[in-house]
Amino acid sequence: MTVNLESPKADWLHPVKGVELGIAQAHIKKPNRKDLLVIRLNEGTRVSAVFTQNRFCAAPVEIAREHLGLTQPRALVINTGNANAGTGSAGLKSAKNVCQSLADLIKCPAESVLPFSTGVILEPLPEERLIRHLPDCVADLDANHWLSAAESIMTTDLVPKAASRKVLLDDQLVTVTGIAKGSGMIHPNMATMLAFVATDANIDQGLLDTWVHEIADETFNSITVDGDTSTNDSFLLMATGCAEIRVEEESNPYAHEIKEAIRAVCLELAQAIVRDGEGATKFITIKVEAGRSVSECRKVAFAIAHSPLVKTAFFASDPNLGRILAAIGYAGIDDLDVSNVVVYLNDVRVAFEGGRDPAYREEDGVQIMSQPEITIRVLLGRGKDQARIWTCDFSHDYVRINAEYRS
Repeated sequence: MTVNLESPKADWLHPVKGVELGIAQAHIKKPNRKDLLVIRLNEGTRVSAVFTQNRFCAAPVEIAREHLGLTQPRALVINTGNANAGTGSAGLKSAKNVCQSLADLIKCPAESVLPFSTGVILEPLPEERLIRHLPDCVADLDANHWLSAAESIMTTDLVPKAASRKVLLDDQLVTVTGIAKGSGMIHPNMATMLAFVATDANIDQGLLDTWVHEIADETFNSITVDGDTSTNDSFLLMATGCAEIRVEEESNPYAHEIKEAIRAVCLELAQAIVRDGEGATKFITIKVEAGRSVSECRKVAFAIAHSPLVKTAFFASDPNLGRILAAIGYAGIDDLDVSNVVVYLNDVRVAFEGGRDPAYREEDGVQIMSQPEITIRVLLGRGKDQARIWTCDFSHDYVRINAEYRS
C-alpha cells in the first residue's frame, strides 16, 4: 500500500519543449513490462547532476559522470531490472556499449549519451537485450510520454512518480516536469534512487549547477525510508532553453519563480518516494528546531528516522515515545542539555524539561499515531537553526518485500 499517494495521470504532466521520451520492453528481468527508456534532448540543453556518494557506485554512474564533463548531453538511456553495480570492468564496458549503440541510432557522439540503471546489484547487465530494443525506444519518442517513462523506471515501486508545474512570467510560459523512482534502499547522500527533471527555461550552466545541489539537499537529500544509500542514486536537472525566458543569475527577476517551480516538482517526487516506501503505512514528517546549526538538526532528525524501534512503534500505532527521546540522545550532540528539549507529536506536547509532560495522555498518543500522516517536532533549545525531513514506518511488508526481492 501507499500513504495518500495517487497514481499520476498522463494529462497532469506537461510536455517540456526540447524533451522526447521513448519506452520499450527489453525483458531485462521480467517479461511484458516497460523497462527501457530513452530521453532525447534538444541540442544545446544544459544538464547538471548529483550522484551517489556510495563508494561502490554503479558503472553507469561512473560513465555518466565522465560524459558530463566532456560535452553537452543529447540523450539519456535508463533501464530497470539490473543495476549494473558491482560488475567491475565488464559493467563499464557494457554501459559504454549501450551508449555507443544509442549514439549510432540518433546520430550523436557516444559521449553525449548518459546511462542510468536500477535494479539488482552484482549481476551482469544483459546489454544485448538493451541494445536490441533501443530502436523500439527511438521509434517511440514523443514529448507526451512522461507517464510511460515514469512507469518504465519502477522496481519495487507500487506507483509511478511524476510531477509537473507551469509558471506564467510576463505572458511567457515556463514548464517543469520530472519523474523519479524509489521505494526501498532510500537514504540518499546526494539525491534519490533516480530522478530526472526538465524545464524549457534557458538557465545559465553555472546557476543550474548551483541549483541542482541546493534543491537536492532540500528535497531528495531530506528523505529516508530505510537508511540504505543506493549504489545508483542520480538526480539530473535539465534546461532545454526552448522557452524565451533566460535566467543567467540568481538576481534575475524570473529566477525565484522558476527555481521554486523546480523545487516544488522535486519535493513532490521526493515525498512520493517516502509515501511509496516499501511496506509503508505512515508518512512521518520530522522537524527539529532551535539547534545551533542545520547540520545538528538534520543529525537529530535522521537519528529518529533511522531508528527501527521508532519506525516499528509507528507501524503499531504504539506511543512508545521514549524511543524518540533515546534517538535524540544518541544522535551525537555531546553537549546537549536534555532539560531544554521539548518534543511534540503533532500539536501535543509529550516531553519537556527532561521528562514526560504531566498533561500528556496515552490515549492522545494512540489517536495521533493511528493517523496515516504524523509530525514529530523536536525543539533542542540551543539556537535558531532548523531542519525538516520525511520518512515512513517499518511494517511486516518491508521485510517480506526485501526477503523476496530476487525471487
